[in-house]
Amino acid sequence: MAIFKGAAVAIVTPMQEDGTVNYKKLEEIIEFQIANSTDAIVICGTTGESSTLTHGEHLKTIKFAIDQVNKRVPVIAGTGSNCTETAIMMSKEAASYGADALLLVTPYYNKATQKGLIAHYTAIANSVPETPIIMYNVPSRTGCNIQPATAVALAKNVKNIVGIKAASGDLSQIAKMMSMADGCLELYSGNDDQVLPILSLGGLGVISVLSNVAPKETHDMVMKFMEGDVAGATKIQLDAIPLINALFCEVNPIPVKTAMNLMGMEVGPLRMPLSEMEEANVEVLKKAMQGFGLKLA
Repeated sequence: MAIFKGAAVAIVTPMQEDGTVNYKKLEEIIEFQIANSTDAIVICGTTGESSTLTHGEHLKTIKFAIDQVNKRVPVIAGTGSNCTETAIMMSKEAASYGADALLLVTPYYNKATQKGLIAHYTAIANSVPETPIIMYNVPSRTGCNIQPATAVALAKNVKNIVGIKAASGDLSQIAKMMSMADGCLELYSGNDDQVLPILSLGGLGVISVLSNVAPKETHDMVMKFMEGDVAGATKIQLDAIPLINALFCEVNPIPVKTAMNLMGMEVGPLRMPLSEMEEANVEVLKKAMQGFGLKLA
């Protein structure tokens, strides 16, 4: 049984003005997501600024989300690290809290070989044998690419490595991987502008930045495709492209946090080294939001 089908939100981590995590606001945005048909919550991923959370904050935020959601939808905890032992520690903690699955980004900066990736993912998976694992391939951010044969080997040989969030942008690579997988790999889009192409290759959904501001539309896009309304799904995908482009005109999550604040969600500032959005890009973002029907505060 798949971890989820549909649209999972790669949820932001809201901050107080002093830079501490705003758990009250996190509660609010989790409830907003569930009320608007989000199919799963991904907590402490890239969009959640996991790289600048302390280990204590990271784990507390995961536990808070799991407790708040209370099994209404799956909670997938981001517990990846470029240090295998750190990833094992965080994964074991998240599993003990009741995470439904773990999202493990490839080791960043180290630039592991394919042999190293197999050893890394296997060690983490073996430390939490009852918890499903989704590998996260985003070479533009990590400098490390999971090759199709590597992803398939891991899925076939490690029982709880079940899925991959594909954010390479390389549809040919994704198609090759799925042709080799023979049904052993749950595929999720990691790019909001490629949801439908990836669904057409056997994808089950998207782990989405767009869902932070348009959860119902992102859910509907996937569900329409799965129900056979390809034209309806395509319309949502294409209508969303200007907004998606604006949400990535600066590095994620700068624009999406800006967009949420423009909508009155008050998710607070970013942590350095991320900085506030350039004013010219804010205007582009506002126009794209309004063009998609989002209301500014």
